[in-house]
Amino acid sequence: MLSFLGNQRQPGWMAILPRADGVTLAHVVRRRGALPCVQRLETFAIERDLADALTRLGASARLSAHACTTLLPSDAYAFTPLDDPGVPREERREALRWALKDMVSFPVDTACIDVLDVPAGSLGPGRAAGVLVVSAAEAAVRQHAAPFEAARVPLAAIDVPELAQRNVAALLEDENRGLVLLRVDEDGVMLTLTWRGELVAVRRRDDQDVRAINAGQLPDLGLVAERLSLELQRSLDNFDRQYSHVAVSRVVVAAPEAYKTLLPELAASSYLPVEPLDLSAVLDLSAVPALREPAAQVHALLAIGAALRDEAGA
Repeated sequence: MLSFLGNQRQPGWMAILPRADGVTLAHVVRRRGALPCVQRLETFAIERDLADALTRLGASARLSAHACTTLLPSDAYAFTPLDDPGVPREERREALRWALKDMVSFPVDTACIDVLDVPAGSLGPGRAAGVLVVSAAEAAVRQHAAPFEAARVPLAAIDVPELAQRNVAALLEDENRGLVLLRVDEDGVMLTLTWRGELVAVRRRDDQDVRAINAGQLPDLGLVAERLSLELQRSLDNFDRQYSHVAVSRVVVAAPEAYKTLLPELAASSYLPVEPLDLSAVLDLSAVPALREPAAQVHALLAIGAALRDEAGA
């Protein structure tokens, strides 16, 4: 989203994600002719505050030797699908800035904005070209970056969870087929549709029952399954209507252990195969044996996805 990439010393990207259980570091290196390699994945406790934790990690993990990235929290930005304004590319960002004026709750004149093209060919005939606009208040971006600056940890980029999820989904796609990735975590539910390695559409929903399960409380799992199944069915129907030229091959589910019993119900509500997340076929996990466990893969999905930015910074 927001890239500040200068000279890069170590190959790949180091993702630094503040989380409820500490700070997660993920270092991933893309290699020509080989699977991307997860070279490091660790979570460190926050003993005092985030700036203090980052200061300690800056020295112990040699963060200044890496191109570092992080993700904005879900409440700090907006992710908005819009029609391409049809202006020259150098004018497009400003045209979309004012198109957002009545859609976001922060001033657009100083907002940080990035624009992603919806892949050509994903829309039906007669449909205007689409874009996905990521926007965030300048103050929100500065607030998120402040602990990194205080700790003298250089950020080469600041991204958003949708793009981290896209990076993982792109690896899981079957050739020339779309993929739906359903992620359930502490923020709720996010579904992404990717095709040919690019993000086509996103559906995101907060869910109190999901939050309860993630907190170790167990509401009626049947009700949770019903809601997730309905969300999946509606999302697939929406994707089919809006992006009829994308042939989706399957749905991959990344969810905590508590949701294992829900997979059959999700599969029953879908006309597509539904499978649990398995990164072992698309990533070299040999340096981090703990990632052989499905639960560890789910927990690390966003950190790994953030570190899967390509060398050009996308």
